[in-house]
Amino acid sequence: MSDPKGNDGDGFTALSYILSGLLLYGGLGWLADHFCGTGLFLPIGLIGGLALGVFMVIRRFGASS
Repeated sequence: MSDPKGNDGDGFTALSYILSGLLLYGGLGWLADHFCGTGLFLPIGLIGGLALGVFMVIRRFGASS
């Protein structure tokens, strides 16, 4: 039986927000490190992507009015 609120894929949606943030900003950080020859931007990109992914999950599934 399906959920009347339509919450069937909420867990996968939250996981995809977090993973896409990690992959996108981690990839951008890796590219910046590759072209600049440093090792600083990858960790910054990963942490920033994780933070933005968690923010999007909270924004999407947080307290609703």
